[in-house]
Amino acid sequence: MSGSQIALLGAIAGFTIFLGLPIGRLRNATPRLKGGMNAVAIGILVFLVWDILSHAWEPVDEALKGAHWGTSLTDGLVLSAGLAVGLGGLVQYDRWIAARRAGSARPVGPGAAAAAELAPAVRSYAGELALMIATGIGLHNFAEGLAIGSSAAQGEISLAVLLVIGFGLHNATEGFGIVAPLAAEGERPSWGTLLLLGAIGGGPTFLGTLLGQHLVNDTLSIAFLGLAAGSILYVVIELLAVARRSAATKELTTWCILLGLLLGFTTDAVVTAAGV
Repeated sequence: MSGSQIALLGAIAGFTIFLGLPIGRLRNATPRLKGGMNAVAIGILVFLVWDILSHAWEPVDEALKGAHWGTSLTDGLVLSAGLAVGLGGLVQYDRWIAARRAGSARPVGPGAAAAAELAPAVRSYAGELALMIATGIGLHNFAEGLAIGSSAAQGEISLAVLLVIGFGLHNATEGFGIVAPLAAEGERPSWGTLLLLGAIGGGPTFLGTLLGQHLVNDTLSIAFLGLAAGSILYVVIELLAVARRSAATKELTTWCILLGLLLGFTTDAVVTAAGV
């Protein structure tokens, strides 16, 4: 398989994230529907955290079984650092945004143009949350792209195709997870915003596929998976706060979270069948 054909596989897997994004433009969604959509997204993201961490821990577990203590320690520290940076980095980012909002709210003297007035308007909280989700999923998808590129470059074409199908199904549900905060808050994103969010979340699959043809490194994959897990874990915490404020009942929220989890496991079945 040529390099361009392998790159096309990665592009297809990443492009499917756009399938779930238009849901964010639904008109006149009821408060219960918005709350339910938010809960489904929580379920999908909880599954992703589990899925990402299980893949990230696998090399560490194998090294421990083989008594490769140095490798297991190094990879374990890399995973821990990735989690800390992914989770703690978004906490700091959230604080920075809050401080920026507070600063831009301060009154300025007559006739003076404050820097905050000249800067672009700060996006809404729901928009920031959607951007965080897209970034976390993008890091996850970069590692998936590495797997696609590596398999195809080694001549395992059937495995690479199955990975594209499985990751493509995953990405379709991830697109919905990205726009769920916007839907929950009743914000209707523009097509340009959806395009940007899709590029951030799905584009790294293509980039990872290109790199995976030439570089196979467990430690690098673990680092990106750790970053992704930490980022998505932070977003899950934030979405749970949104769920508490929503009009959805506890029963509806619970069942929709379960639905999201089951969607994650269902779309993962093809990847599992591929032996990954």
